[in-house]
Amino acid sequence: MTIQPTGHAGYGPGDTQAFAGTRVVEAQAEAGAAVDQTLAALARARQAIGGVVFGQQEVIDQALVTILAGGHGLFVGLPGLAKTRLVDALGVVLGMQTRRVQFTPDLMPSDILGSEILDEDEHGRRSFRFVRGPVFAQLLMADEINRASPRTQSALLQAMQERHVTVAGERHDLPAPFHVLATQNPIEQEGAYPLPEAQLDRFLLQIDVPYPDREAERRILLETTGNDEARPQQALAAAELMQAQRLVRQLPVGERVVEAILDMVRAARPEAGDAEIASHLSWGPGPRASQALMLAARARALLDGRLAPSMDDLAALAGPVLRHRMALTFSARADGVSVASLIDRLVARLG
Repeated sequence: MTIQPTGHAGYGPGDTQAFAGTRVVEAQAEAGAAVDQTLAALARARQAIGGVVFGQQEVIDQALVTILAGGHGLFVGLPGLAKTRLVDALGVVLGMQTRRVQFTPDLMPSDILGSEILDEDEHGRRSFRFVRGPVFAQLLMADEINRASPRTQSALLQAMQERHVTVAGERHDLPAPFHVLATQNPIEQEGAYPLPEAQLDRFLLQIDVPYPDREAERRILLETTGNDEARPQQALAAAELMQAQRLVRQLPVGERVVEAILDMVRAARPEAGDAEIASHLSWGPGPRASQALMLAARARALLDGRLAPSMDDLAALAGPVLRHRMALTFSARADGVSVASLIDRLVARLG
């Protein structure tokens, strides 16, 4: 006897195909609804942050791109340009648990990661207990990160790359999502330490924070010097943020965009890059830069309501992705060459 597959009690083969087709349509409808909900939530988040940080829309967008791509961001700007305010607003709006560490020369790695302490119970038995440091947060703000010693800065390397830390040989997982947003003053170098290349490479984007324009500064004057000051409002939950991050990784990327990413990153390497550019560089971007550009382009597309990245996304993100992953030779500096000018050449070749 041949048993005909029914697929569902009471249905024949033809009904099974119709049933499967219905399920596919339903699944597509659910996926479309999830995308629409994510886009609406991101629009709310963008508006909420813009309501408390004025005149820095591009900086806000790059910060959101960093978070959506699942990465870490380095904010570089002069004092008083709302870097700390922006990070605080991001934590509230995106529904993340936020901790802040003020980096100073005497800060120790245990002040960030935590340490083991010796406990003694009522019976006199002693045991070690791990006390978690501020790194165990969904959003860690590393304020003036270059003021701590290289030893302390390196305490974040494992956390930023692997999402866990090892203390006394024991692994401790960090919460999800986990992001580090660090700030740095570009002009005040006394008592500061340059970030090592290995740590710079772990930042998805370097976000330069400029002065606001006149109208934005006027709004700052009027809205931040009175009795009532705008406060950020939560627009997403952490679970919704993680759903958006998963969606970013599902966006398709065209072959032309993939090849453009490879061409751009590989051209900026001293050994095998484009001779016109590479001759000015002492070191350049590695594969992590290609990954960063791919994820950031997807995130920027989603933030703009598009479901696939374009060449415009690469042009807009080339600077934030590459500027902290390239270093000039001494002769290039003497000739007045800048990293920004080299990146402009790379962008010009996108066509």
